[in-house]
Amino acid sequence: MSASKPALPRSTRRGQGAAGGGRSAKKGQAEEEVVALEDDGPVIAPPPSPSFGIVALVGRPNTGKSTLFNRLVGKRAAIVHDEPGVTRDRHYGDVTSRGRRFTLVDTGGFDPESDDPMRQGIKRQIDLAIAEADVIVCVLDAVTPVTPSEHAELGLLRRAGKPVIYVANKADSPRAEAEAAELYRLGMERLIPISALHGRGISELEMAIEAALPEEPVAPAESAEEALRIAIVGRPNAGKSSLVNRITGEERMLVDAQPGTTRDPIDTLAERDGKRLLLIDTAGIRRKAKVAKEDSAVEAVSVLHAIRAMERAEVVVLLSDAAEGVAEQDAKILGLAVDRGRAIVIGLNKIDLLDRKALAKAEADARDKLAFVPWAPVTHVSARSGRGVAKLIETVGRVADAYRRRVPTGELNRFFEQILLTHPPPTHGGRAPRLFFITQAETSPPLFVVVASDPDKIHFSYRRYVANQLRQAFGLEGVPVRVKYKERRRRG
Repeated sequence: MSASKPALPRSTRRGQGAAGGGRSAKKGQAEEEVVALEDDGPVIAPPPSPSFGIVALVGRPNTGKSTLFNRLVGKRAAIVHDEPGVTRDRHYGDVTSRGRRFTLVDTGGFDPESDDPMRQGIKRQIDLAIAEADVIVCVLDAVTPVTPSEHAELGLLRRAGKPVIYVANKADSPRAEAEAAELYRLGMERLIPISALHGRGISELEMAIEAALPEEPVAPAESAEEALRIAIVGRPNAGKSSLVNRITGEERMLVDAQPGTTRDPIDTLAERDGKRLLLIDTAGIRRKAKVAKEDSAVEAVSVLHAIRAMERAEVVVLLSDAAEGVAEQDAKILGLAVDRGRAIVIGLNKIDLLDRKALAKAEADARDKLAFVPWAPVTHVSARSGRGVAKLIETVGRVADAYRRRVPTGELNRFFEQILLTHPPPTHGGRAPRLFFITQAETSPPLFVVVASDPDKIHFSYRRYVANQLRQAFGLEGVPVRVKYKERRRRG
């Protein structure tokens, strides 16, 4: 990819302190700097890698699964307590480890001998987590004797036919690590002693997970029809299946007033205005408080299915019931999509139930609750009557074009020249960072690279300003614009 430094105005070159006293950088040198992005120098705010793979943590109660979950995720996301059985439902977290990204699932304690209905419910959730996972991490206790439940647990894991990594947690000292050797009686070939609390052995565990994850897939090839992949997500009973039926023009999906009719993601091919669409209808994601005990296991795995659906899509349509309004759970679902770098469209459904004033209030409320994605377009639709469906499809197509767009380097640097002239970066410690040139490194979503001096001194507000200006200048509506700031390599 070629990139050259723009001929900045004389005043701008002084203000930015361009390298070489204002002399233009050689084209070949600029290319080499862009190609060597990961070779040297700090990279500021890199975009997340594509998420691929699901890793489930399983084990009997009080082995430290939640502590390990928090350690790998990098924040206190799961509740930790000395009392066994604190984790009853699942927790999900995105982990970036050694250049690979995967979704980590924390499960409740495995206790097959218990007659407690709650324990039996946990057992069902563990069974589903094992069935859905690509890799299983079996967490054992390094300092307590082997129990019958662990024999049953390992038998279940062997029958699953999935890659299993066995870890002995609470190996906080060399003595505890030696005691963990007793666990080899269970028959595993390899056991990794770790301390989730203190971080011992975590690097070795991460390497084992990386080796066990499936190979990263090649980006899906465009078919002859070049189908646009659209995931439709949202809470139950928002009208997702009705919307798919309306777009396809036939009763493809089961529709019922009872929330939760759709359990698994379902792919449907459709054609609108000469364009091929692959619609991925997903199960509604509810708050745990809204889930009946008998449905909790199936509901939990629906979240994983929805995550996989979003990872296969290019555009995610968050469908919300305009009459009920946008809820906190809608924001969480949308956050999962943004984390995965997907284009976003917000659809307010069932507008036929609202008058103009109520609809305006619903949109204002949606904008307020989804303020972290002000760049996402909001559309009004009625899946039942068909009103607004054509506009929704048009918006999705426009957003998809922006998602795949590549901006020529010349246009980018003319834009960048104007940015530096009108709004240069603020000074930090009496000195302003120098920005040399910009280029686009990737599409889907677009990734822009700015070569600069002292990139770590560029304030987050200025980074946000540059991203917003890029979105506005090149029509990147509905797209998570990502900008890397790369320190210029000095020769010699």
